[in-house]
Amino acid sequence: MQAVTGIFSSQSDAERAVAALRSTGVPADSITLLAPGNAQDKLPSIPVDTTEQPGMGKAMGAVFGAAGGLTGGSLLVALIPGVGPVTAIGLLGGAVLAAAGAAIGASVGKAFENSVTEGLPDDEIFVYEDALRKGRTVVIALAEDEASAAPMRELLSAEGAEAVDSARHEWWIGLRSAEREHYSSSGRNFGDDEKFYRLGFEAALHARSRCKEFDQVASEMANRVEDLQRQHPGADVAEAYTRGYQRGREYYQHLCDQSKAA
Repeated sequence: MQAVTGIFSSQSDAERAVAALRSTGVPADSITLLAPGNAQDKLPSIPVDTTEQPGMGKAMGAVFGAAGGLTGGSLLVALIPGVGPVTAIGLLGGAVLAAAGAAIGASVGKAFENSVTEGLPDDEIFVYEDALRKGRTVVIALAEDEASAAPMRELLSAEGAEAVDSARHEWWIGLRSAEREHYSSSGRNFGDDEKFYRLGFEAALHARSRCKEFDQVASEMANRVEDLQRQHPGADVAEAYTRGYQRGREYYQHLCDQSKAA
């Protein structure tokens, strides 16, 4: 499976894109919409079963099999650390919320336990979070392969979506000046090391590694640095990557602290 993602400036634009995808035959359970805040008031009235689990997030509500159509059979509203409340509509929504650190409750989690999550882009979730933090809406469609993904990508673009790669670039541009100043203060050359520093920074935000201690990710980091070193012989990869990873951890913690204080 392959995820095709579009980021929209408004929820109404995203919903139109979802309708367009459905009109081309894309199954409802292959489409997920993530919207900032509690969007239930914008959807048909449906029952909500509130639940709470210990952890970094709190589930505000969950319902299955009641929304149909746009929802693909599931709707969740949960708190994502560093983001706040997010409404996830569609089968993949629970998996995305869980990967982003939201505790969606034992009963809800079990319902998603056996759902199809192959193709879940855990290295893109932080880009979704940044978009949601800015009040934008994310549409994710699962395709069988690139041949079926290409027309979905074109359709989302035609509906006004920004591609994930573009959103990721904008996110880094917004941080770049501060990161350059921080890195250069250590006597390192940011221009030479930015590529590896940024890779480390982003790695700290990946759903599979965020919030883990260094000893928990040491092996994976060592393998990644080794791969990069082979690809870029002579470059000082390890120092830049490690510093970027540490800075990424601090960045994520700062977002979480801001979210708790809000």
